[in-house]
Amino acid sequence: MSQLQDSRGKIIIRTSIIGIITNVLLAGFKAAVGLLSNSIAVVLDAVNNLSDAMSSIITIIGAKLGSRRADKAHPLGHGRVEYISSMLVAAIVFYAGITSLVESVKKIINPETANYNAVDLFIIAVAIAVKLVLGKYVKTQGEKVNSGALIASGSDASFDAILSASVLVSAIIFLISGISLEAYVGVVIAVVIIKASIEMMRETLNDLIGHRTDAEISRKIKAILSEESGVMGAYDLVLFDYGPNKSYGAVHVELPDVMTVDKVDVLTRKLQMRVYKETGIILAGISVYSYNTRDELAAKMREEIQKIVLAHEWALQMHGFYLEGKNIRFDVVLSFNVAQKEALSILIHELQKLYPEYTIQILPDVDITD
Repeated sequence: MSQLQDSRGKIIIRTSIIGIITNVLLAGFKAAVGLLSNSIAVVLDAVNNLSDAMSSIITIIGAKLGSRRADKAHPLGHGRVEYISSMLVAAIVFYAGITSLVESVKKIINPETANYNAVDLFIIAVAIAVKLVLGKYVKTQGEKVNSGALIASGSDASFDAILSASVLVSAIIFLISGISLEAYVGVVIAVVIIKASIEMMRETLNDLIGHRTDAEISRKIKAILSEESGVMGAYDLVLFDYGPNKSYGAVHVELPDVMTVDKVDVLTRKLQMRVYKETGIILAGISVYSYNTRDELAAKMREEIQKIVLAHEWALQMHGFYLEGKNIRFDVVLSFNVAQKEALSILIHELQKLYPEYTIQILPDVDITD
């Protein structure tokens, strides 16, 4: 795992350095063109490249801090630092967008005529091509190593290419017709930059707060667990995200009530190892539900109760059913559209009428994963 993280960090740093160098060079060329041609749109485009370079610097810092080894104060590592760096990148992009919007509006109020030549147009065209290639490269590398900051930077670079193309079009229109769209193009650039930054902030904030696990991952883990001989089902999977590629989890598995503790120990260790090898996720805890195997009445009652429970649209799943003497216990996954207290009251009332001589214990579960 350590070697994987080291390799990941090197890829992020190398990609970010390439981005810094490219964006600084582009910013220099665009600034020169913008100042010489008196084009606010080109100058703002140059400022945007500088903000991209700054974003890459923060990405490097975040990757370095996030890859530090776990210690006593931070036993689960420092991976979430990368989410903070992604938020800082989004904040810089947002600031660049607001600044661009203010300057563009000023130019609309007090317009100045731009003065392009063929060399200026050629430099802008080359910058567009470079940005397209850079954006594709950075985003691909980001997806390869699961770096939110790199993916955001790659997407932003692709947006920049489109915005630079709008600057080039406005310059050509000016040369052909004499109509200046500079300041208005600047407003469009600023709005797009602001929108992109807000989307970046929203995604990163979700990572920091905690969000629903990707359905494909949760289903894959449950499938791996359920495939193992002896496992009747896997439920209540919870994943804890401690940074890119650093996830821990806990889950319930349903096992036959005749399985001895030594066999349960062997099975759960085997499950933990297999899930880790196939997904990279560490199952820190595997809890057990017992499944009636020697009682035909239990199977019949489970089927009847399940029909009653799942007749309610807010009851998403029933599991962990076990009959022991005159005691019935099971869990119900409830949707977010019903209060737990209300749902349990309804279910117990309905089931108690059907089985008045039994004690019924229902535990509510939250709809955490698919």
